[in-house]
Amino acid sequence: MIHFGRFVARHRAIVLILAVLLLIPSVLGYLHTRVNYDILTYLPDDIDTMVGQDILIDQFGKGGFAMLVTEGMSSREISTLSEKIGDVDGVVDVICYDSLTGGTIPKDFLPENLSENFTSGDSDLMLIFFSGGTSEDETLDAVSEIRTLAGKQALLGGMSAIILDTRDLTEKEEPIYVVLAVLLCCVVLAITMDSLLLPVLFLLSIGAAIIYNLGSNFFFGQVSYITKAIAAVLQLGVTMDYSIFLWHSFSENLHQYADKNEAMAHAIASTFTSVLGSSLTTVAGFIALCFMSFTLGLDMGIVMAKGVVLGVICCVTVLPALILVCHGAIVKTTHHWHLPDVGRLSTRIVKHPAVFLVLFLALLFPAIYGYTHYSVYYKLDKTLPEDLPSVQANAALDEKFHMGAVHMLLLDADTPSKDVKAMSREMEEVDGVSYVLGMDSLTGSLFPQQFLPDSLTSSLESEDYKLMLIGSEYATASDEVNGQITQLQNIAKVYDGSSMLIGEAPCTKDLISITDHDFAVVSAVSIALVFLIIAVVLRSAVLPVLLVAVIEFAIFINMGIPFYTGTVLPFITSIVIGTIQLGATVDYAILMTNRYLQERTQGRDRREAIETALGASANSIVVSALSFFAATFGVGLYSDIDLISALCSLMARGALISMVVVLTVLPSALYLFDRVIIATTPGVKRAMQKNETKQEVVL
Repeated sequence: MIHFGRFVARHRAIVLILAVLLLIPSVLGYLHTRVNYDILTYLPDDIDTMVGQDILIDQFGKGGFAMLVTEGMSSREISTLSEKIGDVDGVVDVICYDSLTGGTIPKDFLPENLSENFTSGDSDLMLIFFSGGTSEDETLDAVSEIRTLAGKQALLGGMSAIILDTRDLTEKEEPIYVVLAVLLCCVVLAITMDSLLLPVLFLLSIGAAIIYNLGSNFFFGQVSYITKAIAAVLQLGVTMDYSIFLWHSFSENLHQYADKNEAMAHAIASTFTSVLGSSLTTVAGFIALCFMSFTLGLDMGIVMAKGVVLGVICCVTVLPALILVCHGAIVKTTHHWHLPDVGRLSTRIVKHPAVFLVLFLALLFPAIYGYTHYSVYYKLDKTLPEDLPSVQANAALDEKFHMGAVHMLLLDADTPSKDVKAMSREMEEVDGVSYVLGMDSLTGSLFPQQFLPDSLTSSLESEDYKLMLIGSEYATASDEVNGQITQLQNIAKVYDGSSMLIGEAPCTKDLISITDHDFAVVSAVSIALVFLIIAVVLRSAVLPVLLVAVIEFAIFINMGIPFYTGTVLPFITSIVIGTIQLGATVDYAILMTNRYLQERTQGRDRREAIETALGASANSIVVSALSFFAATFGVGLYSDIDLISALCSLMARGALISMVVVLTVLPSALYLFDRVIIATTPGVKRAMQKNETKQEVVL
């Protein structure tokens, strides 16, 4: 690695030119990477709800779905508006009360409950189907145009409307996320580093790595909006350590080598060796997300793991070149004010290990209880501000029509009409079902099918399937609607074993069951991977248990706090926060433990070794944690999208909690288990035995 370091130092101009040139395709790749705002599309492809969505598109030409609530419009105005909406590119069907008869059949022939569910006072309801998927660009453009056509007298709800508002809000906020993360990181680095110019160089290097990472997402075809929104700030937070380590190593080597190029070459070699282990634990945390059945984890895991790798590469190439080119300016902007020396607390902490172990035990069970009992929500519009049009529309649907969701049922086309009618009657008796709409439920002896408009017939029947719409009074993701869905599925299976119930609420029900399983899988995989890496790096059987236990304790505290504060979290936070906090902050524990082992190897007793290790590593741990906190805290405070705000707030708080736990509980654990650690760490044990032998020879 020393030869690579010398190459980078001597050819720093070439390195910087290449770095700048690589930014061009990266920016182009970033601009042309599609962003997916529909997280339900990350459900497994083989479940009924997703298979049914494909059938709906293939057989009926229907993808996305929306509901329009009009207020104070006459029957003629509604009819005119429905015709205009039907002409919008991307719209395939518009179903309203008038369209059910084509305006030629008396409405008295229709089932009585349909009138109640399509009209309410001076409000009317339209169901709108799109040809493209829920989050496709064509669908979102159609939603935007419908809003323009409808004006202030109508509100458009449904998943596609929610996704459009999410997209617009995210695109508006994302630049602010980066600005906040950069500004707060600059403040932390300006206080903790030797020079005022260093923060700028660090951020330039990490910024290049972030652009490379976001640009290379082009090869995946698309990324989720959640990944895109937090990737930059998260990558900034978890890779800042590497830059700090390189600078400290370079500063130390300048005392040994008069030539700054040679000093940097050794710093690069030392940094690469040192950050390899810490970066592996961070990568492992992100890779664990790839084991989720809900492939949003795969999306986020690959992007962030790639970001860490690119961060390491830029740290040993771009940053050294920047430091060498700007070394004179760095010296001129040197200052001597820093954070207080946290290492001074080491003597007090080590003198009273029992106090912190008692505190650990006192907090452990409340933390575990909170960790296992906090509440999460799955309703996607709950992550958005209440003043957005789609959220207001959904509230109006509930208030005026008691409509929380619309399910779609696909039946085999050969299912007898009498069976469909019998099934419809059973379904109408299910709690919370407001209507069941299909060809067979609309027709009868008084109202033959041939009287229905052709547009409605083609909307509800295809060559292979019958489509039925089922209105629900219950909100998506609620316990009530999930129970209702189970009942409806059971009824449908009696009449058609191949039937499929699809829509936002059934998809969300699948999401709940799948992510519950994913939470256990991701937790187990992340712990196993980090445990294995620590065991290899430290070559110990007991230390991986201690270090993982210490960080898991910090995770229990972090994720337990919402239970005691009554905070309900977005579902995705419960899955990803634990593995991110473990992978990103276990480095703090590894850093201190490494120094403790070195001191024990050199013959220090356990108290002296722990005190020295804590004193030497405390400031580095604090700076690292504060950098992670700075990169995420501002975004958590600012974002109006609760999912992003909650993720960043939990990461920021988790960094500080891990810092405190590592600085207090870990030294106490090392002190208590010192004999076991030495006995199960062969390299340290042999080194200590050699030292004892040498001392006996000297005596």
